[in-house]
Amino acid sequence: MGPGVVQEVSPAPVPSPSGNTARAGPTGLTLANLLGLEGVRALVIERNATTVQEPRAVSIDDESLRTMQAAGLVEMVLPAIVPGYGSHYLSPNGRCFVSVRPTEAPYGYPRRNAFRQPVLERQLREGLARFSSVGALFGHALESFAQNDHGVSLRVRRPDGRPVEVGCDFLVGCDGADSTVRRGLDVALEGSSPSERWLIVDLENSEVDSPHTIVFCDPARPAIALPGPDRTRRFEFKLHPTERDEDLLAPQVIERLLAAHGADPRSAITRTVVYRFHARVAARWAAGRIVLAGDAAHLTPPFAGQGMNSGIRDAHNLAWKLAAIVQGVVGPGILDTYEAERRRHVWEMIRLALRMGRVMAPRNRLTAWAVQSGFRLLGLCPPARDYIAEMRYKPTPRFASGFLVPDGRSARRTLVGRLLPQPRVVASDNRTVRLDTVLGNRFALLVWTARPDAVFAAADQPIWDRLGAKRIAVVPPGLDREALPGVDTVRDRDGGVATALARYPDHVLLLRPDHYVAACIPPGELARGAEAVAALVGRTSEGLRGGSRAAPPAHRGLSRDRAISRSPTGPAPAAANRRSGTPGSACGPAGSR
Repeated sequence: MGPGVVQEVSPAPVPSPSGNTARAGPTGLTLANLLGLEGVRALVIERNATTVQEPRAVSIDDESLRTMQAAGLVEMVLPAIVPGYGSHYLSPNGRCFVSVRPTEAPYGYPRRNAFRQPVLERQLREGLARFSSVGALFGHALESFAQNDHGVSLRVRRPDGRPVEVGCDFLVGCDGADSTVRRGLDVALEGSSPSERWLIVDLENSEVDSPHTIVFCDPARPAIALPGPDRTRRFEFKLHPTERDEDLLAPQVIERLLAAHGADPRSAITRTVVYRFHARVAARWAAGRIVLAGDAAHLTPPFAGQGMNSGIRDAHNLAWKLAAIVQGVVGPGILDTYEAERRRHVWEMIRLALRMGRVMAPRNRLTAWAVQSGFRLLGLCPPARDYIAEMRYKPTPRFASGFLVPDGRSARRTLVGRLLPQPRVVASDNRTVRLDTVLGNRFALLVWTARPDAVFAAADQPIWDRLGAKRIAVVPPGLDREALPGVDTVRDRDGGVATALARYPDHVLLLRPDHYVAACIPPGELARGAEAVAALVGRTSEGLRGGSRAAPPAHRGLSRDRAISRSPTGPAPAAANRRSGTPGSACGPAGSR
């Protein structure tokens, strides 16, 4: 696979961008779109001549759709997906022993959605055309790179075989499982690569009775049938240890397997492949100015449908941090929070996938009977049944360390470090919109209150201006909205904001551009909260530590006893190598040397 990178460009004798993304897959293209929205110069480098053409990932979740909303592409993406599909798990005798049919949409979109990766990648590539600051070099292969204290230099091979050199401030390797960037950093993968093999068969023109995933939990032949848009469907069959790949790839064997599992006989087969899955994470995700993302940083088993979605989470986490560095809002040390915030959640998703795999593919009939009987018993208890049906077992997007100010509450109770839900609100023009439409892709001070004038009366601290933080007040339904200078007042449409912030009335939440809660400031404590946030921002100017796994330096935060760090903020850091061009300037392909 080709490389994919995003970076801020250092001075070079050829035009060069602020960011480079190796490989134009979902992670790299999402990152480039998000950077383009911020006017950051970025360059995508892809070995292949175009985006992927064959089916790969088939499930996009609610968090990824929210990121597509942030990238300004969700209205293009939604018509091409099948929203809100579920899963039915069948025992060897064909009886359903558990169903997953989520109806909740805490982040504004259905939890599970079928999609086609080639279509999404094409849409993401089309999205880049909106930005003069973003370039893409298809048919170009990243061969090597080197970094120093001021930037990263890349050696890239053109389609005609001629070499070209590109300079940049930061390099993000989104270049897949066999990452050129990861190997160049000599970073090992930790975890395991189980010996299981699965045959994938992708179909077109497939008429099916059910729009949901069907999981055949039969130890004799575990199999999965997954729906797709536009009459596409995927079947997956587990191989036994004694079976050879070529045996199951034989056309007559595939035809027999499909017929036994309810495939439409009129379907056209578009791809067959045997794959082995991995459950592995890079030992470190960054080294100085070079960062890993997506499959280059972690490999997730397919059973939870989270491999691509984890990469899109990486992109959203990185994009605003790179933009803030380039714009001089924070220092490069903020990149040390990336791995601290993402690693634990990635491992949680991997463990979830492995657990789901054991349910889907029991080792023998006794194990199958025990597991399936257990799920039937759980189905007799409504809370347990709803927990499974609504997919509440999926790990919550949250982190305990990183770019945040702790509030002293337990991990179970705190909002700090959590992704804020996205209910609907009534905007000032009386349109009903998703909350992120009001928040935008910037820092925001958000409060749920009946008295926004009292809350924001003292919100004039310099740190809020430095962050460019919007002031947003959400008032209860039916309450008249009083116009306040500098405050966007919206109304809670269906009580979703009240539910999300029930424990935090009149608290001011500092939301990051990726909509995670960075701080929760108690009533009357805005000035003291500003001091803690200023100290947090100041610490990012301490410089890169080379991808350490450790969390950022420990600090006292906004605890319930009001203990607040008082270390002063430093001067706004200059964007690294800003001599290479302002964030809004255009970048072009580098010339040969």
